[in-house]
Amino acid sequence: MPSFADRLAAVRERVSRSGRDPSEVAIVAVTKGRSLAACREALAAGLTMLGENRVQEALPKIDALPQAEWHLVGHLQTNKVRPAGGRFALIQSLDSESRAAAIAAAAPWQPVLLQVNISREPAKHGAPPEAAVEVARAIARLLDLRGLMGIGPIAGDPAEAFRELARLRLECEQAAGRGLPILSMGMSEDFEAACRAGSTMLRLGRVLFGENSHP
Repeated sequence: MPSFADRLAAVRERVSRSGRDPSEVAIVAVTKGRSLAACREALAAGLTMLGENRVQEALPKIDALPQAEWHLVGHLQTNKVRPAGGRFALIQSLDSESRAAAIAAAAPWQPVLLQVNISREPAKHGAPPEAAVEVARAIARLLDLRGLMGIGPIAGDPAEAFRELARLRLECEQAAGRGLPILSMGMSEDFEAACRAGSTMLRLGRVLFGENSHP
C-alpha cells in the first residue's frame, strides 16, 4: 500500500502534468473523519494546511495540533459562526454578508474566502454566481477577504465551472478594491481540471489518505 508521502508525490506529478508548477498550487489536506495520527502523517510529509468540514470536529484537532494551519472547508452553519471566528487560519466557506457580520462581531480580522455555487446545484452551498461580486464587496468591508472558493459539479466536465470562478475572482477584485490571491478549487476527483483553470489551492482528502477508514 502506498504511503502518504507516495500519494502526495503522485498528486504533485499530476499537477505538473496539468501544466502547473506544483510549488505554485497549495494543498490543503482535508482531514474530515481522520484521526490525529493521520493528521500528523500529513504534517510529517510537509503539508502544513489541514482542512476540516465541521467546526465541532475541528476544534479538538486544532487544540491538539496548534502547529498546523487549520482551514474550515465545509459549510459554516449559523449556530457555529461564533465558535469558528478566530479559530481558523482561513474560513473557506463563507457565503453571505449576514454570516460575515456575525463573524466580524467576534473576529473582525478573520481571513475568509467567498464560496460561490459554481455548479448551480441546489444541494450545494455558496453565493449564486450572479450575486458573487456584490457579496464579495460586502464581505470585504467586514473581514479579511482573501479570495474565492468553489466546488465542481457532481457529474460532467467541471472545466467551465472552474473557468467561471476564475473570471469571477477578477471581477470581485475590482469590486473589493484589493487583490484576492486565493482561488480554492479542485478536490480529489477533479483537481487536474482545476489546475488547468488556474486554481491556487486544492482541497484533497481521499487521493492523499486513501479511502476513509479512520487510519
